[in-house]
Amino acid sequence: MPQPSTPAPALTPGEIKAATDRIAGHVRPVAVAPTEGNVLLALEFMQHTGSFKARGAMNFLLAHREAGLLPDAGLTIASGGNAGLACAWAAREHGVDATVFLPETAPPVKVARLRSYGAEVRLVGTRYDEARAACAEFAETSGALASHAYDHPLIAAGAGTLTEEILRQVPEGLDTIVVSVGGGGLFAGVATAALDKGIEVVAVEPENCRALNAALAAGQVVDSAVDSVAADSLGATRVSQTALDTARRDGVRSVLVPDEAIVRARHRLWDERRLAVEHAAATAYAYAPQPGERTAIVLCGANTGLTDLT
Repeated sequence: MPQPSTPAPALTPGEIKAATDRIAGHVRPVAVAPTEGNVLLALEFMQHTGSFKARGAMNFLLAHREAGLLPDAGLTIASGGNAGLACAWAAREHGVDATVFLPETAPPVKVARLRSYGAEVRLVGTRYDEARAACAEFAETSGALASHAYDHPLIAAGAGTLTEEILRQVPEGLDTIVVSVGGGGLFAGVATAALDKGIEVVAVEPENCRALNAALAAGQVVDSAVDSVAADSLGATRVSQTALDTARRDGVRSVLVPDEAIVRARHRLWDERRLAVEHAAATAYAYAPQPGERTAIVLCGANTGLTDLT
C-alpha cells in the first residue's frame, strides 16, 4: 500500500496548547525583534537557563505532577548541556530533587552550574554512554523519573509553545519560521504549531551534523556522524521519530549549512547586534530567508563562551 505524502502528525496542536496553558507564568515569554526587511528574531536565548530547553523541562515536570506521577525520588537526566540545566532548574523551581549524570570528563564549569541549581551531580565514566547507562540504572533502582533532552512528547510540546508566543507579537502574520535542529525536539514542537496555522518551517542543520536530513534521505531514523562547531548543542546522532514524522509533512524544508557560515552568522549577530549566542542559535541565522517572505528566526540558546567573539 502506498504511503501518504503527508503522514499524520506524531505531535498535535492540542498537546502544545495544553503545554502553553501549563507552563504559563513559569517561563519567560519570548521577545521578538525586527531586523532588516521582513526578518524577525525570536530571542529565546533570554529564556531561563539560557535556552528554549526550559519550556520542555517545565512542561515535563508539571504534567507528571498533575497526573500524580512525579515520584519522591524526583527527576534524573544524563546531560551536561542545556537539557540538564533546564531539568535542574525546573526541579529547583518546584522543590523537586534532580540527579544529573555526567562523564568524569565534563567541564567543571558545567558541573558547577548544575550544582548552582541544586542538582545532585554524579560523575560516571569517561563517555556519555556510560553516564546515560548509569542514569538509566539509577532511575530503575531509585524510582526517579527519567527525563530526556528531546525525545519525549511533553518535551517537544513545551518547545512548541514558542510558536504561539511569536505569533502574538506579529499581528500581520508570518510566512516562515526557521529553527536549528539537533535531536529535533524544538523543531517538532515549533513545526507542529506552525504548520497548523499554514506557516512553513525551515529546519536548519550543520552539513556534518545532520541527523534529521540523513533520516529524511534514508526514509527512517538512522545514525549520523557528528562533526560540527555546533555539535555541543546539535550533536545528536539520531533524530527523534517525532521529528522525522513532522519533517515529512508538507510545508517543511530541510536545509544544511557549512560550519563556516555558522561561525560567520554568530560573529555577525555579535558585531552588528551585540547578541552573543551559541553556535546552535547561529545555525538558524546562517540560513538566508527568501526575498519577500516574512520570516522569524529562532535564536534558541546562548550558553557559550565569549572569548572567540571579539
